[in-house]
Amino acid sequence: MPVHIAQPFTVLSRHRVSTAEILDDIRGRHARHPRLPAILRIVANIGVETRYFSRALGSGTVSGDKGIADRAGGAFLDALDMAEDAARGTLERHGLEAGDITAVITTHSTGWAIPNLDIHLIDRLELPSTVRRIALTTTACAGGVQALIRAVDLITARPGARVLVVAAEVLSTLYNHQDTAVEHMIYKALFGDSAAATIVTDTPLGSGLSVEGPEDTYEHVLPRSLDWYDGHMDEAGIHFNSTKAALTAADGVLPDLGEWLGADAKTEWGVIHPGSRRIIQDTATALGLGEDDTRHSVTTLATEGNLGAVSVLRILERTHQDPPREESTGVMVAYGPGFATAALRGTWRG
Repeated sequence: MPVHIAQPFTVLSRHRVSTAEILDDIRGRHARHPRLPAILRIVANIGVETRYFSRALGSGTVSGDKGIADRAGGAFLDALDMAEDAARGTLERHGLEAGDITAVITTHSTGWAIPNLDIHLIDRLELPSTVRRIALTTTACAGGVQALIRAVDLITARPGARVLVVAAEVLSTLYNHQDTAVEHMIYKALFGDSAAATIVTDTPLGSGLSVEGPEDTYEHVLPRSLDWYDGHMDEAGIHFNSTKAALTAADGVLPDLGEWLGADAKTEWGVIHPGSRRIIQDTATALGLGEDDTRHSVTTLATEGNLGAVSVLRILERTHQDPPREESTGVMVAYGPGFATAALRGTWRG
């Protein structure tokens, strides 16, 4: 039974921040850093020109010295507001009412709240009290694809379901001047804040990506990769860390991904998580794709940064605005902490 992913609706945060502004902030706060020239050079060349933060760069919860209570609490509230706007936007875009939704799947990693994003959205959107729900809370960058995979599973088990998928991330909460390693400086400029939502059904809501079923979804965790990308929390906030192994982590999973796709698979376009220009390029090469086939991933990275779980939904939205050939085959791929991979393949149908 085919499952259809409708055109997503993305909400970007209100504060546009240039890389030049971040470079000035790093210079001002780390003037005596022994590797400052190298840091400035690397940050200037990561492929991100602008990104959007939910709060101003100079605010206490971004480049200031606010602690975990203000940072995590503020990040959740900002993510919730964007998530609500994205959900309302996608419902309106596809002519649906809150009462039409039978399940909600959320993914959010950069704040903390009990109840979580799913319950808050049920309340704010006035979704049915019997709505099914799945809350993904630590999947981070892989969360967008994993949420769509869970939607495919749910619709396969419950034909006729209408699933609202919502991703929201306030990654600016990771911008912390107590983190001074080179990789931390890169993350200051890599990430952006946003939310996106889409509807997944077994009845098409216009053109979009059509997935045949669970057999066209893929999940993989590299053994012994727990600390390659990870996060920790202390009184200063939430911190995101990585090791040198993370730089080439995708190389360890791409052969297995290729086996899943099959030797004769023809992939004509890709929605690749923009973790970095290298991740996009390495994945595209493994899929047999050229620069034009992944242009929406590259554009998203350059103009909005790595949006975490939101990224693939944003790239899919861009794909709708400049769509591939009818009946062409595409692959959506995202990578997350530890080193986890989530992917799905499908056909573009109008």
